[in-house]
Amino acid sequence: MVGWSDLSADLSDVAALRRISAALPEDAPVVSSTLLRAIATADAIAGPRARLPHEPDLREMNFGAWELRAHAEIEAEDPARIRAFWEEPDAVRPPGGELWSEMAARVEAAALRLLASHPRLVIVAHFGPILSQAARAAGWTGPEIFARRVDPLSVTRIAYGPTRRLAAINHVP
Repeated sequence: MVGWSDLSADLSDVAALRRISAALPEDAPVVSSTLLRAIATADAIAGPRARLPHEPDLREMNFGAWELRAHAEIEAEDPARIRAFWEEPDAVRPPGGELWSEMAARVEAAALRLLASHPRLVIVAHFGPILSQAARAAGWTGPEIFARRVDPLSVTRIAYGPTRRLAAINHVP
């Protein structure tokens, strides 16, 4: 469970970074969360695009006492709680952390705030923030949310507007 810990990113696949950069809109500025792994990835794919200031509300979910612990370790300690977390994301608050809906609300507010100034935007974020926005666009709830994958160095496209539409998730260019 890696949330607010400031770990570095593995950016050794330079070819993948080039493919991602080439697949992104050229006229869209790039913004990232304030976590080093997102900042470094955004810098690596930005190319000639404008770089906006880092946005703290795009951070991953705060896992509290579960932070930097393996799923198996948490499951051995509290199997019912971790199972409930994955089955109904907003039913369980990680001890000392935040609810799924709290993370989703802060990410939503940040996305709308950023999109008000920049109608096209490349956002470099994390598993939870990406899934929260994809879920909102696709209407996913509960177990449907965590049934999706969001791999590192993948692209998710969401069209914002009067109606939101999920165009792609976990795409690897």
